[in-house]
Amino acid sequence: MTKTHFGYQTVDESEKAHKVAGVFHSVASRYDVMNDLMSGGLHRMWKAFAIAQAGVRPGYSVLDLAGGTGDLAKAFARQAGPSGQVWHTDINESMLRVGRDRLLDQGIVTPTLLCDAEKIPFPDHYFDVVSVAFGLRNMTRKEAALTEMRRVLKPGGRLLVLEFSKVWQPLKKFYDVYSFKVLPWLGEKVARDPDSYRYLAESIRLHPDQDTLKTMMEQAGLDAVKYYNLSGGVVALHVATKY
Repeated sequence: MTKTHFGYQTVDESEKAHKVAGVFHSVASRYDVMNDLMSGGLHRMWKAFAIAQAGVRPGYSVLDLAGGTGDLAKAFARQAGPSGQVWHTDINESMLRVGRDRLLDQGIVTPTLLCDAEKIPFPDHYFDVVSVAFGLRNMTRKEAALTEMRRVLKPGGRLLVLEFSKVWQPLKKFYDVYSFKVLPWLGEKVARDPDSYRYLAESIRLHPDQDTLKTMMEQAGLDAVKYYNLSGGVVALHVATKY
């Protein structure tokens, strides 16, 4: 059976999705609070930059994969307007439910769908924009997911991948201490789940770096791939077009 990584563990591919689901079922109710604490609020700026680069306009069709608690879907729904269509999706039911309720509480009614990014249930050439923020590194077969994202984009459509990446070398020592000491401590005190946040730190280290992900996107058939390093490479936004 094919093996893959779950953090620093080696597991069967068939096990990874179940293990990742367990992580997000555990942290869903405190996900936003932990994001603010872990990033010092910077995650809001990273997402705002991605939203600006997406260039969503009234009438656009948008697919937000691994949409979690709905930050991107909220902004896209407002930009696409009543003539547009924004799908808020996630593979994890707990995260999806938290995001759906949060969107409804803010008066945003948009389609919500349980969705596996490796098997996107939409026809070819359907969306103007596809986004995935902090979700690609948790996918078992990233190449398959990127190919699916390209498939559902219209010609001229844009894919945005916002993800943790390879940090600037002078920051690495501090970043490692923060990731493997402070994050699990925060996870224990706030989310009562240090193991899940230890996994998240490990998953970041195993995720492809900026140039490797760029190459993977090109190999998936995407064009004009470029990336922006944010906060010293802690996060990178990759943007690509389907020609």
